[in-house]
Amino acid sequence: MGQGRLPARRGLGCCVLVLLLLLGGSGSPGTPPPPRGPWAEEQGPVPERGPWGRARYEAVKKHLGAVGALSKQYWQYLACKVWQEGCEEEEKEQEERELLPFPGWGFPLVGQDYLEILSAWYCSFGKCCETGDCRIINNITGLEADLSGQLHGQHLAKEVVVRALQGFLQSPRPQKALVLSFHGWSGTGKNFVARLVASHLYRDGLKSECVRVFVSLLHFPHHNYMDSYKAQLQRQIGEILRRCRQALFIFDEAEKLHSSLLDAIRPFMAHHNNEGQADHQRSIFLFLSNLGGNTINEVALDFWRAGRAREEISMELLEPRLRLELQEAAESSYAHSHLLRENLIDAVVPFLPLEHHHVKLCARDAFLARGLPYTEATLDQVAQMMVFVPKEEKLFSAQGCKSVPQRINYFLP
Repeated sequence: MGQGRLPARRGLGCCVLVLLLLLGGSGSPGTPPPPRGPWAEEQGPVPERGPWGRARYEAVKKHLGAVGALSKQYWQYLACKVWQEGCEEEEKEQEERELLPFPGWGFPLVGQDYLEILSAWYCSFGKCCETGDCRIINNITGLEADLSGQLHGQHLAKEVVVRALQGFLQSPRPQKALVLSFHGWSGTGKNFVARLVASHLYRDGLKSECVRVFVSLLHFPHHNYMDSYKAQLQRQIGEILRRCRQALFIFDEAEKLHSSLLDAIRPFMAHHNNEGQADHQRSIFLFLSNLGGNTINEVALDFWRAGRAREEISMELLEPRLRLELQEAAESSYAHSHLLRENLIDAVVPFLPLEHHHVKLCARDAFLARGLPYTEATLDQVAQMMVFVPKEEKLFSAQGCKSVPQRINYFLP
């Protein structure tokens, strides 16, 4: 029994040592592992490049050999599981172990269990780095699912956002940044979609160091300081692009963005060749604006009056009218709209006005988010507290779903 326990303890100690080596590598204790390339694409022998490829494999192997911490059997097993190195030899050893009268003595089962846990942990960690940067997850499938389940009454926005992001992220070398311009009344879901995009493209969502949100009147309130704002904005964008090979910039209240600030960010969105412009190739810009709401609402109202479902509204019908209104706004010093004339905006994203049943769905989500019970009658009451326009039809919520989470406070016990 003593012989059986000793290898098991050694297997546990070895696994702890290997775990520390994998975490720390050649750096100082506590240093987090650097990001690595796609785990799913690491096939065959250990790749030469990348800190998690050949360099890490050789470093761990050398250190374990020097301290005599890991037997040949354990090393072959771990190397095959984690780095796909020497798997043929490991299979041969495994066949020989199976022929032993007491297989556990040849390769203690407890030690093997710990190595299984270790290799599974390591591999699962690698999966978060499929983009080559563990801060970036690019979960388009999750984004599409959440847009379908949580964004109400916005079939056009769902379609345009998912299609644009998917195409951009799948492109091996895009020629410019992706620029999307969200338009519609307040409370229709523009900020909500921007938050969902951030949370599904980045592990830490809006808190990611690769994401930056600018609110025009909050961050750039004084026209007398525009030169200073411009320099700060250029510096911040440049620093984020140097830190992150894929960055997301969100500009809220874009209709209030000063033209000099637009000049500051225009070079980061412009078309470029692939030489010397790698920093800009994975940047995404979202502009959120209330402008265009009138045109969008007129189209939605026309469809309702004609007895047609709002889901029949197409981008082919709505986009030309929306772009026309935005370009006319450019004559009234709406700086952001000049991007349309320069073909820097890849897609305008219309957010339709919300009807009574959409507001009820928002109320339901608000109750569920707080773990509170509700009834259909309660949802109706919440919706009825909102102001609906036009005056005759009372069809669209004037504030969308913006104040719904606060309204449910009136129904708390």
